Amino acid sequence: MNWTKQLTINNEQYTYLDLLSVASSYNKELASYPFSIRVLLESLARHKEQEALEELIEYDAQNPEGVIPFRPSRVILQDFTGVPAVVDLAAMRDAVVKLGGKAEYINPEIPVTLVVDHSVQVDCAGTQDSLAYNTEKEFERNHERYQFLKWAQQAFDNFDVVPPETGIIHQVNLEFLSDVILKQTKDEQNWLFPDSLEGTDSHTTMINGLGVLGWGVGGIEAEAAILGEASFFPTPEVIGVELTGTLSPTATATDLALHLTQLLRNEKVVGKFVEYFGEGYQKLSLSDRATIANMAPEYGATCGYCPIDQETLNYLRMTGRTPEQIKLVEVYAKENHLFYDGQETPNYTRVIQLDLSEINSSLAGPKRPQDRIPLDQVADNFSASLTNPSGPQGFGLPEEEINKKVPVANKDTEIQTGDLALAAITSCTNTSNPNVMVAAGLLAKKAVEKGLKVPETIKTSLAPGSKIVTAYLEKGQLLEPLAELGFDIVGYGCTTCIGNSGPLSDEVEQTLKENDLVVSAVLSGNRNFEGRIHPLIKANYLASPPLVIAYALAGTVTKDLTSEPIAETEAGPVYLEDLWPSKEEIDAYIDAHLDPEDYQSAYEDVYQSNERWNQIKTSEGATYEWDEASTYIANPPFFDTLGKTLDTPPSLTGLKVLAKFGDSVTTDHISPAGNISLNSPAGQYLKERGLAYKDYNSFGSRRGNHEVMMRGTFGNIRIQNQLTPDVTGGYTRSALTGEEMSIYDAAMSYQKNGISTVILTGKDYGMGSSRDWAAKGTSLLGVKAVIAESYERIHRSNLVMMGIVPLEYLDGETAETLGLDGTETFTIDMPEEPVINQLVTVTAEKDSPITFQAKLRFDSQADVDYWKNQGILPLVIRKKMSEETN
Repeated sequence: MNWTKQLTINNEQYTYLDLLSVASSYNKELASYPFSIRVLLESLARHKEQEALEELIEYDAQNPEGVIPFRPSRVILQDFTGVPAVVDLAAMRDAVVKLGGKAEYINPEIPVTLVVDHSVQVDCAGTQDSLAYNTEKEFERNHERYQFLKWAQQAFDNFDVVPPETGIIHQVNLEFLSDVILKQTKDEQNWLFPDSLEGTDSHTTMINGLGVLGWGVGGIEAEAAILGEASFFPTPEVIGVELTGTLSPTATATDLALHLTQLLRNEKVVGKFVEYFGEGYQKLSLSDRATIANMAPEYGATCGYCPIDQETLNYLRMTGRTPEQIKLVEVYAKENHLFYDGQETPNYTRVIQLDLSEINSSLAGPKRPQDRIPLDQVADNFSASLTNPSGPQGFGLPEEEINKKVPVANKDTEIQTGDLALAAITSCTNTSNPNVMVAAGLLAKKAVEKGLKVPETIKTSLAPGSKIVTAYLEKGQLLEPLAELGFDIVGYGCTTCIGNSGPLSDEVEQTLKENDLVVSAVLSGNRNFEGRIHPLIKANYLASPPLVIAYALAGTVTKDLTSEPIAETEAGPVYLEDLWPSKEEIDAYIDAHLDPEDYQSAYEDVYQSNERWNQIKTSEGATYEWDEASTYIANPPFFDTLGKTLDTPPSLTGLKVLAKFGDSVTTDHISPAGNISLNSPAGQYLKERGLAYKDYNSFGSRRGNHEVMMRGTFGNIRIQNQLTPDVTGGYTRSALTGEEMSIYDAAMSYQKNGISTVILTGKDYGMGSSRDWAAKGTSLLGVKAVIAESYERIHRSNLVMMGIVPLEYLDGETAETLGLDGTETFTIDMPEEPVINQLVTVTAEKDSPITFQAKLRFDSQADVDYWKNQGILPLVIRKKMSEETN
């Protein structure tokens, strides 16, 4: 069928896939489909995925069926997850050459952009020299990684690198990279189609605020997309969120995001699409929409889609896009029924209503982003968390802990339970949003005018999402008061939120280590999982940027900021309401100091504007010259035994339990990104190679080296293996010797004895960041299967793509109800030809056998193919070899 039509825009003729024609040819009403589903329909029709299109055109919102092959228009990478992805591509080139092919068989088939934003650490804070110092340390530490990326820049076509000191990946994506509607010349025709993407950061979902469909995937899945493979996922339910009313003057986009995170987690939207609409939606600024879209991983949805409308066009205009591009977006979106005007409501699986006027100031914590706390309850909540049972909302401590107070080493001051040790304005969630950043600056200005100061024991930092933020804060003279309170700019990138918070002062660190004090951090981030922000800070709270400053001034989370003074001055007490800027003040500042020209200037010549980056020398050629001595970049062993033909999948018999976990084990727990401790297996590996502790850097920065990463797998200091209930961290009990040892050492012992392993775990296994190393490391440790109560979407997919079998207990069954304690030996009866979501028999041998059935979480035929090939990357190599040699 010919569903194409022509449009003339800006005196250019374009061809496009007409959605109304597609729907009409199947006697369907296009208006009934959610906007996000329309984007998928367009993609399937344009890529001639006929079978999938015929399934999706029958979309039943109440009972969606089928599997969608998604082919994104582009892929975006950040350096923590991007470096290992590019390492794999380089290793795949080696593998292809070894099999007799050409290195160039492995090359991006769609545009790929890598933004270097995760490597800067807050080594220095609170001084005007912080930015320069941290930048210098960043380049010094990461020279090998950056050298490798410079090689990739010249070796691969369709591959661009945005250098350090530009901004956070999602803000760069929002402000610069996305055109919303893309142009491509194909078969001598100029085509128009919606921008869509996959990214190796779970907060890729932020781009949905711009009306661009995209989400985070693991690096493995991204590599497949880069090489022309479709990603497969079950046809989603689409949950409509109808927004009504208007945000109150004291409520911020952060408050809205935290409210939605709690609401939608409770509504169980995991793995579903969320789509926003309603008269309240039309009143939200695009920056506010980006804030709530960013948090989709925290509420568990695949995406939080915000359809294109007039506000989208306003944002494109404000951020300096050309008039021609803005017109192209408007005309195409309206002509192809992708423009939301508030006149129609599609058929959603269900609709959740939220009145924006009900949103109040709040924080989230002390350990999870979905645990929202109204501002007036934070102090009580913290006190309760101290004595609550140890878990997501408790520390399991005695009541007297609340009054614990100790002197700070070598200082004439004290620190007590609940005091802040860190306050950071950081992360993509908020630093893209002028409203909350300006609010923070204005609050700081009022605080300085009243003579308020931040206690010296608190580490403070400001990491803008892009240089645009610096431009408008500087123009309005708000950088000075921020700096006066210690919130000097420390870098442009994802800092504290990813665990790159750097050290606290020597005196504070010594005090916390010696006294095991429960202190707090308040940050404007999106993640606050255990052990993520800083290893010595146990209670971590997410808050809007102005509240970060307010709590820094108060110095503690044990104070109710709605009724108690933030501080006492000679002129009297100062309350939060005395400092909080009005909506009119914020709007006036934005109107006066945000210009499209600033955006154009910031991104002019962005790929070549960093001189430090330009001066890095690297090798040239189609294959990479691996340095055997490098502790950052190493050739992974994934393809060492790869042949052109399929091997028989491994037998899943005699499996020992490597670890048994409870609920909510995150990818941070499985594959930490932060500090590498001296005595950990990874730390010992680096020590043996002659590195000083100060040069260990972070796990995130060493993701290009499999030796470090496999030693760090299950190495988070807060992970709790039920096989070793008396010790936290990456420990287990060997089934061979009964000895307590590191999970890495046990895994190596099992492999030496020819024994494969299994992981037992609870609900929401793998929630959090889209870390491919959480699956890669699991694979390298010899784990062949995971049995869980439920999985987070990305991690389940990553496990399958590494050849690991994900099994799910049947409803009502758990390890506990089945009597599994982790000392059993498992056999999984895998069929030769598995089918999607079939039941398989599992036998656990101990004193007497325990036999049960589990659901095989192969969710598409592609998952079966990945398992047969022992991973998606071997499958791609074999496919490329076959295509090029036939």
